[in-house]
Amino acid sequence: QVQLVESGGGLVQAGGSLRLSCAASGRTFSVAAMGWFRQAPGKEREFVAAITWSGGSTVYTDSVKGRFTISRDNAKNTVYLQMNSLKPEDTAVYYCAARMAPGPANLREYDYWGQGTQVTVSS
Repeated sequence: QVQLVESGGGLVQAGGSLRLSCAASGRTFSVAAMGWFRQAPGKEREFVAAITWSGGSTVYTDSVKGRFTISRDNAKNTVYLQMNSLKPEDTAVYYCAARMAPGPANLREYDYWGQGTQVTVSS
């Protein structure tokens, strides 16, 4: 089992920045990759970014490329999502997820999920 706890969400004006954190505990030595997903009201959950735990390879959805940066601190078992130049359309609940199966960063099958943190971007 892996437990994930997100933090760092909030209300920000368009053009502003936020940094989300996701702290992992439990069987973290088995984690192969960590990802961020988001779900806006009335919409399906969508992939945002992912990073492999060992090599640090990253992948992003097109809409956040150049604005968001995913990173990890292996010593702290924590993954971050730095979000810059935020837009109202980035408003969503952001979820952290852990994948146990090895493979490239763009594999989308995740095994454990956090509870989510709300990000609201006002225009």
